[in-house]
Amino acid sequence: MPAIRYPDLAGRVALVTGGSRGIGAATCRALAANGVRVAVNGRDEAALAGVVAGIAADGGEAIAVPGDVTDATTVRRIREEVEDAFGPVDILATVAGGQGRPVPTVDLDAERWRATLESELTSTFLAVHEVLPGMVHRRRGAIITMASSAGRQPSQANAAYASAKAGVVMFTRHLANEVGQHAVRVNCLAPSAVRNDRMQQAMSAQQLDELARHFPLGRIGEPDDVAEAVLFLASDASSWITGVTLDLTGGRVIA
Repeated sequence: MPAIRYPDLAGRVALVTGGSRGIGAATCRALAANGVRVAVNGRDEAALAGVVAGIAADGGEAIAVPGDVTDATTVRRIREEVEDAFGPVDILATVAGGQGRPVPTVDLDAERWRATLESELTSTFLAVHEVLPGMVHRRRGAIITMASSAGRQPSQANAAYASAKAGVVMFTRHLANEVGQHAVRVNCLAPSAVRNDRMQQAMSAQQLDELARHFPLGRIGEPDDVAEAVLFLASDASSWITGVTLDLTGGRVIA
């Protein structure tokens, strides 16, 4: 197991939506390596089991809480399962989503629009809405939402995805302003071009190298790059940071 770098996280409870692969799985592993008890959410139960088993093999503690986080009843059940197993949620990372495939707006029908907003924005709201009352009551909590560079500037992603991710950014800012008085911090990450299975399958090594040249730091992102930012924002090292959107783009987006 990697060395513990944020000892204040030990013993806390985290719920990570979209935790079965990619950024979500890396986030679960990073939190567990720092002593956090992690509830791993996703819809692929086999993939969830693999993440949980890997954490256990490294000496960490995790459970799988499968379910669709666009459904309010399911999200409530997930929260109850986490509390039964570990206790109240101290850290929420809303990673579920990923509907950014390019589609011209003229070809983007209403059904796809609604489904994308549900997947990217409503899922974030529902997860936050379920755990926030407990955080406010305990005067303790860190919420990390997941936007995208597509929600920060125009890109090749479809308009529904860009709009939803921009919504996540403003939801984060609004919520941070609202609940800061209750000692709950809310921050957002906006990554760009993070390596994942779909990218690996769709692009050749040469294409990935060409993509990397578009970034000032000369490479695309890795899931661990995002997980490291989650760790920081979940920990007391960021205790005076709230309402911030951190662009994880290798310099491609500079506010």
